[in-house]
Amino acid sequence: MRIAKGLIIADPWISYLLDGSKTWEMRSSATSHRGWFGLIRKGTGAVSGVAKLAEVGMPLSPSEMIASFERHRIPEHMIRSGEVAKWNVPWKLTDVLPLDRPVPYRHKSGAVTWVELNEEAIDGITAALRGDLTESIVPSRMRDMEEDADMRPATASQSLHALQRAAVAGAGPEAASGSPQWIGEIEINDANLRNNHFYLRPLIDKFLSDAIGGSNKASKAKGEVVIDWGGPEPVRTDIDGQDKKFFRARGWIGAFYKLHGARAGDFVVIEETAPSRYRVSLKRRGLVGRVS
Repeated sequence: MRIAKGLIIADPWISYLLDGSKTWEMRSSATSHRGWFGLIRKGTGAVSGVAKLAEVGMPLSPSEMIASFERHRIPEHMIRSGEVAKWNVPWKLTDVLPLDRPVPYRHKSGAVTWVELNEEAIDGITAALRGDLTESIVPSRMRDMEEDADMRPATASQSLHALQRAAVAGAGPEAASGSPQWIGEIEINDANLRNNHFYLRPLIDKFLSDAIGGSNKASKAKGEVVIDWGGPEPVRTDIDGQDKKFFRARGWIGAFYKLHGARAGDFVVIEETAPSRYRVSLKRRGLVGRVS
C-alpha cells in the first residue's frame, strides 16, 4: 500500500481523528481524492497517522452541524457564532490508523491543504504500517493484504486496520508508546478565566525538572515544553515552579478559553503526547471526556 498524499490538519481536530473521537473532517469545499492519505499534524512537519477518504458529503446547515457533533466534534458555540460557517463540507473518513511514531516529510513550498509526500516519507509510512510488531504477528497475511489493497479496498483495508489494532492491543503497554499519557486535569475558576492562566500545583511533579524554572524570566528554566492547545501553532514555554506554578507563557490560554467556550467549573485536561510535548484540551463540568 503506497500512500503518496497527506492532509494538513490542526489540533485538536487531528487528535480527535487519531483517538477515534470523530470521523468527519470538516472542510470548506469538496475534493476529488478518494482512498488512503496521510494525516499531517499542523506545525510538526510529520505524518501522525493514515486514513481513507470514503466519501464527501453535501454542505451542512448550522442545525445539521449541531446535530452531527459526535462525528466532527465542533462545539455548538463555534457553529452558532459563525466562526466555522465556511467549514461545512464533511469529508467522511474510515480506517483511521495512528502511527506509533510520526514520520517526517519534506514540505513543498505553496502546499497548504494537500501535500504530495516525498519518497522518504512514503517509504517511512510503509515501514511504519508494516512495522516489526505487526510483521512478527501476521507476516504473510499483512503482506498479502498490502499487495491486494488496491484490488480489494474495502475488505483489505478493513482487515489491515483490524490486524494492526489487534497487534497493538495484544502486545502490552510498551507497544503503545505513541499513545497520549494522562497527566491530569485542573478545575478552572473565575480568576483563571480573568487572568488567562491555570495552576499546575497538583501536577507539577509530573513535568521534567529541567522545564521548571523560578519566579521570573531571569530564572527561566533551561528546558521547555511544547503545548498543543488547538490554535494555529503550538506554544513553547517553561513552567514557573517557584510561586505560581503555571506555564510562564500565558497569552495562548485566553485564546484557548475563548476557542472552547470555557466556563468556571470546567476542567483543563493535560496529556503527554511525546517527550516534553503536551496536549491541552477542555472537559465540561459533569461530562466524561473532552468536548472540543
